[in-house]
Amino acid sequence: MASRRFLQSFPKTPRRRKALVAMPFALIAVVTVVDVIAPPDVHLGPFLVAAPAVAASFTGPRMTAFVGAVAVLAQSLVAVARTSINDLNHTYQIIALILISVFVTFFAHLRERNEQAVSQLRSVAEAAQRVVLRPLPRRSGPLRIASVYLAAEAETQIGGDLYAAARTTDGTRLIIGDVRGKGLSAIGEAASVLGAFHALSRQEAQLPDLVAHLEASIALDENHAVHEGVDDDRDLAESFVTAAVLDIPDAATELQLVSCGHPPPLLLRAGEANPLNVRAPAPPLGLTHLLVTEHTAQTFTFGVGDTLLLYTDGVIESRDRSGAFYPLPERAASRCGQGPDSLLESLCADLVRHAGGCLGDDAALVAIERLPASG
Repeated sequence: MASRRFLQSFPKTPRRRKALVAMPFALIAVVTVVDVIAPPDVHLGPFLVAAPAVAASFTGPRMTAFVGAVAVLAQSLVAVARTSINDLNHTYQIIALILISVFVTFFAHLRERNEQAVSQLRSVAEAAQRVVLRPLPRRSGPLRIASVYLAAEAETQIGGDLYAAARTTDGTRLIIGDVRGKGLSAIGEAASVLGAFHALSRQEAQLPDLVAHLEASIALDENHAVHEGVDDDRDLAESFVTAAVLDIPDAATELQLVSCGHPPPLLLRAGEANPLNVRAPAPPLGLTHLLVTEHTAQTFTFGVGDTLLLYTDGVIESRDRSGAFYPLPERAASRCGQGPDSLLESLCADLVRHAGGCLGDDAALVAIERLPASG
């Protein structure tokens, strides 16, 4: 599972769709039968308008029009059975039913056209995000890697979560981050950060220098946007990227971490999940121009059999029905010893259950396990 994408949308299976389509016809049948056998002063015909109205909420205009036609036919049969088709009361009911059926059919047409437009926009955004979020390698030296991207359910609200890995002469460098905001602008900013990361990872010997150049590249992009008149109404002081940048050498059982306002990675070892809190975190990328900042790398032990879990705030800020945040350290600790693929698959299923099947924000996770050098 080098890269998987979970969609928290309930699938509209053919069986479920057939059951929904049967509902308005069942309603027509029930109302018709009851109306025929009801006392003369009881008229249930007006309830037939509910059939095409219900159909318009989940079917296309053709099916909605067909349901409306069946409802009109049923109302006509009721009129013949009870009095006459020329009865004034039934005549008005039939005319009203025809007009409402035409109206809801037009509504179904607009809804279907809007859904097609949203689907096209979503496809464009998802295609752009797939280009940005390239799958991470399953192996990088002595590291076994898995990654997952969880999409929130909110239609076109595609987020700016990012991750990448780059192989160097001495080991592997990784980045995980989250761009403030959503949509195509967030994806564009994520692409800029990832492009700079891939370009600089093999050039900069020291991790703090790499992060400093990432910061410089973001500042350059913002200055270019202002110069070219792009995003004039965007507050650049509020444009930033939280990130954790890591350097994991092949030979040494350790890692270096620079944190730029990002949630701390979790080190899974011996049934415990310990956050790697750095002593001197830097501000998010894109905000260091507001204050004097020195990027500092901190070293942590990362031995054989250890697993490192990187994540974005969409994971830990996910709430259940009571409003409680997802307890990632606790849930990750209970899954120590699982491989990266199984770990992420288990955590993702647990996270979706915790959120009630609908995440409030996009989320990304990366699991890295150190294997023996000969592995």
